[in-house]
Amino acid sequence: MRVLHLLKTSTGAAWALRQMRELVRLGIDVHVALPPGGALYKRYEQAGVQTHPFVCDFPTRHPWLLPNRLRGLRRLVDEVSPCLLHSHFVGTTLTMRLALAGRPSPKRIFQVPGPLHLEQPLARMVELNTASDADHWIASCQWTQNCYHSLGIPRPRVSLSYYGIDLDHFDSGTPGKLRSELNIDPQTPIVGMVAYIYAPKWYLGHRRGIKGHEDLIEAMAILRDQGQNFHLVFAGGPWNNAAAYENRIQRYAKRQLGDRVSFLGTRTDIPDLYQDFQLVVHPSHSENLGGAIESLSSAVPTIATRIGGFPDVVIPDKTGWLTPPKNPKILAKVIHEALLEPTKSKRLALAGRELCRQMFSARKTSESISTIYETILNQDVSAETTFLTLNPTSTGQAKQEVA
Repeated sequence: MRVLHLLKTSTGAAWALRQMRELVRLGIDVHVALPPGGALYKRYEQAGVQTHPFVCDFPTRHPWLLPNRLRGLRRLVDEVSPCLLHSHFVGTTLTMRLALAGRPSPKRIFQVPGPLHLEQPLARMVELNTASDADHWIASCQWTQNCYHSLGIPRPRVSLSYYGIDLDHFDSGTPGKLRSELNIDPQTPIVGMVAYIYAPKWYLGHRRGIKGHEDLIEAMAILRDQGQNFHLVFAGGPWNNAAAYENRIQRYAKRQLGDRVSFLGTRTDIPDLYQDFQLVVHPSHSENLGGAIESLSSAVPTIATRIGGFPDVVIPDKTGWLTPPKNPKILAKVIHEALLEPTKSKRLALAGRELCRQMFSARKTSESISTIYETILNQDVSAETTFLTLNPTSTGQAKQEVA
């Protein structure tokens, strides 16, 4: 079986690299088209993936590049001759569909990395109305799968499989490193957030980045005013030219919290950092599973917002806490509760680690991808349901719940 994957980045999306590495181990002939020169490019080659240096993301800011990009992708598909095309981003999926429209092509899969495009009416309509009977989806969380079903996509076309992680990687951390680096005394709880800093998408009406950094800053300011002892640590640098926004967040944090907050920038020792966190918070406004499976795999008490894929793994009173997004007051209350009850917090975190070991091993999730491939390829074409074109009425049925 030969599969051609489409990526818009060779710098991020390490979850795709892990998946392809395991698919190679399962005997699949894996090819990937991705931009050359990124930090991960050579790692795909080292994993046994056949790499093709090609930019296949939809050129939203430079639309005049689109014709050459479509022609290039058609040539690449003819050259590789895959059984399946597997796209991992909205932009690469749109390029794939436009390039192959009106011509015989392999079946196509969009593995949906996050729900943001489904939360925006225009993006949702474009994504679904460019699809055809050749298209299938792999949702990466239950919310996404349910959303596609609610929009009229036949159930056999929408599978569910998570992006996996290397679980052993998060057992290898060294405790004490972060406290020593920042000179934080043992009595001060460290609250952490691990996420890249994304600038607001102004064209979607966002005034803050989707990771919710400001919400956590405001929640911790409430706790400071209540006399709570803590040190807040942000790990993760700016993503995609967001340096100016990162500076804005840092200034805001210093105004609110003074010397109680530290920004570490991009780090490669995340497992070590987790060892010194008493609590990790994921206050995202839109998310798949985000870093929740990493913090729980490290057995660190975890708080996340009640959105996207977080409820698949952060289960109230079982593995962690969920809060409504964009609500610093409630977030502050839940953080205070988690810090006040360390025994309960650790019990939930250990249960979360066990759940992650059952569900999110990269090898296990890649085996499910291989099974999905076989199912799609063996599907009886005559039995397939004709693709249902999205209609304006169904567009309003898939809004993200933010209770």
